[in-house]
Amino acid sequence: MVKIFIDPGHGGSDFGATGYGLREKDLTLSISKRLVNILLNEYDDVQVKLSRTGNQTVSLNERTNAANAWNADFLLSIHINASGGSGFESYIYIGSFPSRSATNQKRNIIHDEVIKTTGFIDRGKKEADFHMVRESHMQSILTENGFIDNAHDANLLRQSSFLDKIARGHANGLEKALKLKRKSAEQVSVASSPSDGSSSNREMGDQRYQVNKAVAGYYTAADAKTGENKKSTVKKGDYYVYKRYDGMINVTKQKGVPGSWINPNNNVTTALNTFRIRVTADELWYYNKPDWNAREGIAKKGEVFTVVDTLTVNGSKMYKLKSGKYITANPQYIEKL
Repeated sequence: MVKIFIDPGHGGSDFGATGYGLREKDLTLSISKRLVNILLNEYDDVQVKLSRTGNQTVSLNERTNAANAWNADFLLSIHINASGGSGFESYIYIGSFPSRSATNQKRNIIHDEVIKTTGFIDRGKKEADFHMVRESHMQSILTENGFIDNAHDANLLRQSSFLDKIARGHANGLEKALKLKRKSAEQVSVASSPSDGSSSNREMGDQRYQVNKAVAGYYTAADAKTGENKKSTVKKGDYYVYKRYDGMINVTKQKGVPGSWINPNNNVTTALNTFRIRVTADELWYYNKPDWNAREGIAKKGEVFTVVDTLTVNGSKMYKLKSGKYITANPQYIEKL
């Protein structure tokens, strides 16, 4: 069993770095929870513990004390940079310590995987007298994932799909560095919803989906969205929908059993039983994801759209359109044709 302690930097009254409406404490927690989700769902014999699971104030001593008391095998502290740059860098302790060579080797692997997955500018593999890597008794590294006060990096960091990439890069690195064992395809459970509730994630029961041509299948919804870590090829045919998450679909031949995640944009058509709607309101918002805050543009009265799915988002119905956009299903504003 490999025990990995993950430290989302800052939290509570400590915002960390800020810029462009973003706060480091929020980003580090979001990345860390995504990473935990990947590790627990995709790997055997792994235990994971977070230094904080919400917006708590946790001192540096409390963090390393918790990791040491748990006898973690590895500590990863996740941060966002600021003041003077762009890109990714990683740290080990600057001083001499017994596992320095092994720690550096693991850091190098994780560092390279994050660069590979995110496309961040590589700012180098560094050393520093940071508390998290100095006071932890196990091998430990600290990563700085972009600059929150850099316009380019901030634009990436506000994207859910990019936070998925950061988490995936760390997971790939941990897999190689710690020699984690992947679960078989049949064992891989379905990814859970992000902690911020920004994406819908629901079991679909008997709903069917038609794959009109062979498409790539993936272990997780995040992989399907980025097109990375292909698991299998999903052949043409009718499937059950096991779950939907962040616009991706988990399709399976065996009802109630998770299958492979696919990106519906790779399919010729989307869900069965489509229908058309017309906007009856003078103006009506449409959205770029199943999130009432994700407004993208305005549809005009009389415009007609093809609906491929119906979702419940925060208690209200929303239609997914053939275009990949979303719109309210409220009959006060639209009519079925």
